Amino acid sequence: MSREKKLSYLTLFIAMSALGAMVKIPAIIGTVALDSLPALIASVLLGPIGGAIVASLGHIISALLSGLPLGPFHLLIAIEMAILVFLFGVLYKIGKKRFSYFLFIVGNAFVAPLPFLFIIHANFYISILPSLFIGTIMNILLAIIVLPRLQGLNRSKHKEVHVR
Repeated sequence: MSREKKLSYLTLFIAMSALGAMVKIPAIIGTVALDSLPALIASVLLGPIGGAIVASLGHIISALLSGLPLGPFHLLIAIEMAILVFLFGVLYKIGKKRFSYFLFIVGNAFVAPLPFLFIIHANFYISILPSLFIGTIMNILLAIIVLPRLQGLNRSKHKEVHVR
């Protein structure tokens, strides 16, 4: 894939992440959104680094649309999202699909909010878990449905028809 084409796709996935950021799942503190789905897809189709870029920017866009309820802590979350989606892409590409799903669910829903257990309070951690878990499951289930279909499109090669 050419550099220009990859950049175009990367931009498209960031835009789709912004759209997913508008689909909010109510939470006790802040909101959870469907901004991870395009990042998960990008990590498989464009590579783990592309997916990480989409994940981090998608989270920042989602946070901006919510009014930045956690302030500068959103930078920490963006970095965590980038790492999780990068690992998801690496594991998925080497054929460990089920483990990639599991890692993303556990990492995003339970491990990523752990710093807030110490930074803010245990009550914050406990109160964010249900909506974060539901949002993570929704993102992963959609990825499970969409990824095989998109990979099939990615692999199919259209042969040129020559008329003599």
